[in-house]
Amino acid sequence: MNTVRDRLWMFSVEAGTDDRHYNLPLSRMTPIESCMYMNVPNLIMVVNEKLEPHPPLEPYLRAMRPLSQVAWSIVGSGGITGWAQGHEIEMLRGLARSFPHLTGMYMDDFFNEASATGPGVLTLDRLREIRRELVLPERRLDLWVVLYTHQLDMSIREQLELIDVVNLWTWHARDLVNLEKNLARLEEITPRSRRSLGLYLWDYGEKRPIPLELMQHQCAVGLDMLRAGRVESLVFLGSYLCDLGLEAVEWTRAWIREVGALTVPLTGQ
Repeated sequence: MNTVRDRLWMFSVEAGTDDRHYNLPLSRMTPIESCMYMNVPNLIMVVNEKLEPHPPLEPYLRAMRPLSQVAWSIVGSGGITGWAQGHEIEMLRGLARSFPHLTGMYMDDFFNEASATGPGVLTLDRLREIRRELVLPERRLDLWVVLYTHQLDMSIREQLELIDVVNLWTWHARDLVNLEKNLARLEEITPRSRRSLGLYLWDYGEKRPIPLELMQHQCAVGLDMLRAGRVESLVFLGSYLCDLGLEAVEWTRAWIREVGALTVPLTGQ
């Protein structure tokens, strides 16, 4: 058995590069500091629209060595690609040989109905190539993708079949009342993929603090799904919210202390 804490991840961006479109003050907390503050052992590092963090990445991964696992975005915020002039996967493959805690590659904001490549920012053929590129001599890296609840009915089953971990997010906090139903829908369209639940610490849809009762609701649902093996991990967004004194952050920090030692199924699915 694993513990709940083993299955917790922090979604992060470079410190001080927060998007100000969501009525948030500027944060100075680094990704690794957010993990230490929240007592979360795993980290997703997302390249933002300013292409930060930019290479060399070794100093970041060295600082992240205390963590259990790190997944780095090959598709960044807003669906950006090519942040290392097209050498992202090659670079991360090389780093994974030196840093065994680098265990996956993450695709943020991947699905887009207006994309010229179809429903995803990368074609099906490119996804198939990436899966082959994630095989290292001694292990295989996971391929993650973000999926929003309002995208659950898109024609994306072929893409999802090529994904190891589908990370589901609810953009508008008011829609969290449908979380159980949306998770059931996710199970229906991802029979082969592992599943992960994203938990926002801010209501991005309304650009305001998330109501505490909805924060508590999504954590309770997530815990039930995790312990039942219906999702394998919970991801908190994000690192740049953890030093702002938000009620939802402080409640969640205490909640992690309370439930972190509970056991969950070893395989997660």
